[in-house]
Amino acid sequence: MSERERYQVRVEGIRFDSGHYATFGGQCERLHGHSYEVAAEAEGSLSDDSWVVNFISLKAMLRDAADVVDHRFMLQRDSRILKIDETDTAWKIKTPAGIGYVLPKQDVIPLPIDNTTVERIAQWFCDGLWSRLASRAANMRSLTVEVWEGPGQRASYRLER
Repeated sequence: MSERERYQVRVEGIRFDSGHYATFGGQCERLHGHSYEVAAEAEGSLSDDSWVVNFISLKAMLRDAADVVDHRFMLQRDSRILKIDETDTAWKIKTPAGIGYVLPKQDVIPLPIDNTTVERIAQWFCDGLWSRLASRAANMRSLTVEVWEGPGQRASYRLER
C-alpha cells in the first residue's frame, strides 16, 4: 500500500446494554448501566476483489462480540482494587469501601481487563476483532473500535500492523 492509498471500511449502529462499575482513585463507582453503541473501522489496501474487508463479515463479528456482553454485568476480571472470587455458581466482588456483591455467573461476563472504562471496553472489542480478521484480511493495516457509553461520550482503541 502506498502512502497515498488508504481505504477505510466502517460499520456502526451495533448496540448493547450492560451493567458495570468503573474504579478510579482507589474507589469504585456505584453499580449502573449504559446503552452502549460500538463501531469498527478497518483501514488498508484493496484486496484482489477490491475491498479492505467484507462489510457483512465485519458487522457480524462486531455483533457477535456485542452479544457476549449484552444484558450482562461486565466484570473487570483483572481489577487492581476489587477483591474478586469465583465460585461454581457466582462471582463475589468486594469494593474498597467494603460493599459486597454476589452475582449469578450467568449474568456476568468476566472481561480480561483491569477496569470497565469505555477505553478498556473498546480495547477488548478491538483485540477480539483483530484476532478474527487478521488471517482473513492480510491487506488490513489498522483497526479502530469506538464505543459510546452515552450521547457525546465515547472512546476508541486502534491496533496497527
